[in-house]
Amino acid sequence: MAVAPSGCAGTRPGCRNAARASGREMPKLRGEAFWRETLRSAHYVVAPMVDQSELAWRLLSRRHGAQLCYTPMLHAQVFLRDANYRRENLYGEACPEDRPLIVQFCANDPEVFVQAALLAQDYCDAIDLNLGCPQMIAKRGHYGAFLQEEWDLLQRMILLANEKLSVPITCKIRVFPDIDKTVKYAQMLEKAGCQLLTVHGRTKEQKGPLAGVASWEHIQAVRKAVNIPVFANGNIQCLSDVEECIRKTGVHGVMSAEGNLHNPALFEGRNPLVWEMAEEYLEIVRKYPCPLSYVRAHLFKLWHHTLQVYQQLREELAKVKTLEGIIDVNRELKLRCQEEIANQKEGEKPKEGLPFFHWICQPYIRPGGTEKGVRGKRALEEEEDGNSELLSKNKQKKKLRNPNKSFDPSLKPKYAKCDQCGNPKGNKCVFNMCRGCCKKRAFKEVADCPGHGLLFKTKYEKSLSWQHSQRGIQTPEISQRGDAEVGERAVLKEAGDSTG
Repeated sequence: MAVAPSGCAGTRPGCRNAARASGREMPKLRGEAFWRETLRSAHYVVAPMVDQSELAWRLLSRRHGAQLCYTPMLHAQVFLRDANYRRENLYGEACPEDRPLIVQFCANDPEVFVQAALLAQDYCDAIDLNLGCPQMIAKRGHYGAFLQEEWDLLQRMILLANEKLSVPITCKIRVFPDIDKTVKYAQMLEKAGCQLLTVHGRTKEQKGPLAGVASWEHIQAVRKAVNIPVFANGNIQCLSDVEECIRKTGVHGVMSAEGNLHNPALFEGRNPLVWEMAEEYLEIVRKYPCPLSYVRAHLFKLWHHTLQVYQQLREELAKVKTLEGIIDVNRELKLRCQEEIANQKEGEKPKEGLPFFHWICQPYIRPGGTEKGVRGKRALEEEEDGNSELLSKNKQKKKLRNPNKSFDPSLKPKYAKCDQCGNPKGNKCVFNMCRGCCKKRAFKEVADCPGHGLLFKTKYEKSLSWQHSQRGIQTPEISQRGDAEVGERAVLKEAGDSTG
């Protein structure tokens, strides 16, 4: 796909629709050609980050060296059913500068994934399937890295997407501990139709304080084994890391997440003053608004080291309720840093072992997971035996409010499941279902369920009885027609009254 003129914003809907109207489909490039032409041989990539790689941040990153950006991970099922979700996350104001762009979805159903992708394909250059999210929410939702053992399902998802979509399908994965299995996994995805693969060199167990070091050896093995472009992800904190990763692994490009959040100018090889990046970002937010929580989170990352020094301003940043309030806190942080610079002694060095002074954009190194006393949140929760030293802070607070509270999983009540959907069923439901499924069945069968307060049958019979009592003052024809109408109205009213 040749690069479109700026007026077309790459491949915005108008361009594609015009091509379809003229009877010619735009060609779907594959593999190396897709990377060279559509993605413009991108080497520097901003990762998909939930609530963090929004339009304003993508534009800031592009101004400072990023050549390709991903949207935040979008939930395919929500994207498909919710017009507001689509508008807020993708269908907003068109921005020609925000290209090339890849939209990432999490999904576990081939039809849902493809239907959501069809709604997004005219607003991007490719669709990415998230197979790398290791968080507990992904485990509960059964997506991300928790699909990596379900190869048959993944093949069906990618095959269908490759067949139905007008843009290429790409994947972002995490590795298995075993290199050979990781290589076979990547080859399976390529064979199914994946046109570009991003490999995060950590397993799904490596996250948070237990993240450790990403394995470039796994990434190198995948790069040698497949014939599609490969991006590397992991261990990227500065431009020299990018260059070293490309040299050692042979990948086409390198993706950054944490490094980019702490220094948006990473791909330029610069470490600018924090307030310069913060002020530029806030100006973009004025033009392309986003939720205040996103803005606050970005400033917490940018000012991370400075906020360890000025704890009061950290608290103020957490409390402010408006964009203007955040701008005021940013201005105060800038003034405090400028005062520090003015009073700096000659030869003074950065404190706390930092490579630069705290007012300069620089990496944040997570505490190592093997250090004594460093424990992951989930590991804490899995060792709940009443010992407050092993409980998370949140559970310790609950323990203070209720000293008798136990967090032992074996003592949690066991709920009987709905026969239809698996949610907890009503204890007194006549159908052994949850309320939602019970309501559908009772309505369909015109039945009662006293346990859920659903009285479709009772109200229908009452409406018929009332109608019969009126026959003395109605003609037979009207009475006969009225029986059905009143009964139907009663059932529909019951359905409406019992909603929720």
